Amino acid sequence: MDIARPNVAKEKRRKRIIYATIAGVVLIGITVALGRLKPAAPSMPKNLVWMGEVKRGPMVRQVRGLGTLVPEEIRWIAARTQGRVDKIVIRPGAPVEPGTLILELSNPDVVSAAANAKSQLLAAEAQLAGLRVTLESGLLQAEAAAAQAKSNYEQARLRAEVDEDLFKDGLVAAVQLKLTQGTAAQAAINNEIEQKRYAFAQQSIKPQLAVQEAEVERLASLSRLRNEELEALQVRATMSGVLSALGTPNLPIEVGAQVQPGNNIARVADPLKLKAEVRIAETQAKDIAIGQLASIDTRNGIVEGRVSRIDPAVQNGTVTVDVTIVNALPRGSRPDLSVDGTIELERLDDVIYVGRPAFGQEKSTVGIFKANGSTQTATEASRIQVQFGRSSVNTIEVVSGLQPGDWVILSDMSQYDSNERVKLD
Repeated sequence: MDIARPNVAKEKRRKRIIYATIAGVVLIGITVALGRLKPAAPSMPKNLVWMGEVKRGPMVRQVRGLGTLVPEEIRWIAARTQGRVDKIVIRPGAPVEPGTLILELSNPDVVSAAANAKSQLLAAEAQLAGLRVTLESGLLQAEAAAAQAKSNYEQARLRAEVDEDLFKDGLVAAVQLKLTQGTAAQAAINNEIEQKRYAFAQQSIKPQLAVQEAEVERLASLSRLRNEELEALQVRATMSGVLSALGTPNLPIEVGAQVQPGNNIARVADPLKLKAEVRIAETQAKDIAIGQLASIDTRNGIVEGRVSRIDPAVQNGTVTVDVTIVNALPRGSRPDLSVDGTIELERLDDVIYVGRPAFGQEKSTVGIFKANGSTQTATEASRIQVQFGRSSVNTIEVVSGLQPGDWVILSDMSQYDSNERVKLD
């Protein structure tokens, strides 16, 4: 017969609960363990990675920029008067000397003004000559009158003295003596007046001539000015060099073109004395100083130079730095030639440095991938925080985070910003 077992159902239910609990704990443990697993590191070809070794030693700080060669001595020739270009004698590139004719302008008004000024000058000079003749003639007449008055006075004085002696001897009447004495006195007055008139005539010549001479000088200056304007229609070089430009980009000079006074119509430069104008990024120009060494790559050779001027203004994010060339330029160097300029800021004797990474800025802390070996032996790289210091064109100082002998990835790794490790295949 069957025996009743009332606890069997309870035992089975308890076992099911125990098994379910164990299964739940195991499942939770597996889930937690899987959640704690790190994602697989992405792989990248090693031959596409640019790596650099951290080193200790001297580091030269430099900044680099693009630039052009420009003449040290440039002279613009400006139009003095309005005119029309009649003839272009030489074109840019031709050598010139002082006085070399570059182009010819025409302006009938300038020609007419020069002729009128010359005729006015000639008329004033003729008036001056006529005035001088008139004044000299009047002076001679005054001199003759003064001489005649002096002669009359001497005769009258002598006659009065003779009559006075005769009167003492009783040979001349008193009336006759008084007449001769009166005549002598009148002759003395006339002589004094004529002498003063002659002296005044002498003194008045210079002021009268000065007025007309001033007018002649004024007209002579005006005539010279008009002649200079007339000669300026023949545009000539004022220094030795090469004609580098005719006109400006906004005002090209061609036959028939009209130019206004003050317009730059020709530029002459000395091609043997060139300097480099290097444009340095404004963020790198703060340590540049006058006198620093520089090297200029002309694509046909490298020449040495020194910083001679720093533009105080920033244009389009760059600072223009003038570099004076120290030694001879290579053959083929000419104005407006594109060059690369490198300026030496300072030499650091004993620092830890590495090649400059793609996004490494000086005095900043960045994440960078440190490899577990050199270029040949590295298999993976891990991200670490590195503090950088002073920078140069190709190198940057390491303040903390790396040691000499470490190898780091310098190429752009921005696509792996979300990863802490990368595999190098």
